[in-house]
Amino acid sequence: MSEHAGPTGLRRDRRNASRAAALALLLMLGLAACGTDTPATPDPGARDSTRPASSTPAAPSDNTDSPSKDGSEPEVAPELEFTGQTLDGEAFDGTTLAGKDTVLWFWAPWCTECRREAPYVAAAQADNPNVEFVGIAGLGETDDMRDFVEDYDVAAFEHLADLDGSLWQRFGVVQQPAYAFIDDTGTVEVLRGELGEAGMADNIATLTGN
Repeated sequence: MSEHAGPTGLRRDRRNASRAAALALLLMLGLAACGTDTPATPDPGARDSTRPASSTPAAPSDNTDSPSKDGSEPEVAPELEFTGQTLDGEAFDGTTLAGKDTVLWFWAPWCTECRREAPYVAAAQADNPNVEFVGIAGLGETDDMRDFVEDYDVAAFEHLADLDGSLWQRFGVVQQPAYAFIDDTGTVEVLRGELGEAGMADNIATLTGN
């Protein structure tokens, strides 16, 4: 770029760089690995983290509407710096979850294990009003995702349509069901496989410190 390029040129170069990075991410995404309907089931009490708790503090958030438990400025885990789209086509900003205990549930509309987990996720969400739940649906069509939400009674919380698999990749998820437990300090831990009722309760207790 010429040294005399103005702000418009800089913005164009940044957009081009972002598009190139997005294309590279999609090329690396191994959705074939997500197709299995028989994921390994972990010990529900174990926290099998794909990204262990980092010793590097998360970046401060500009979101002051959601202070953390101790009243300090909420922190944003790098994984939460994403935007997505709900099943109703509305924009969703992951940084709004900063400073909140959060459970992300990764599921697919045809997944037998996800269907078994749905009642436990719904019950956990109802029993823990101070925890944010967000479903991230992939490997399917939006209409099928909507039908799953209705048929399995998990409409009480938001669900995102991860049609290109980028959100699954962001959290290191390659098969379903899986969960990301994110505490109010920005620590992210990912569990793969079914949790069941007891496993869900145990991991939420660990998340919230109860």
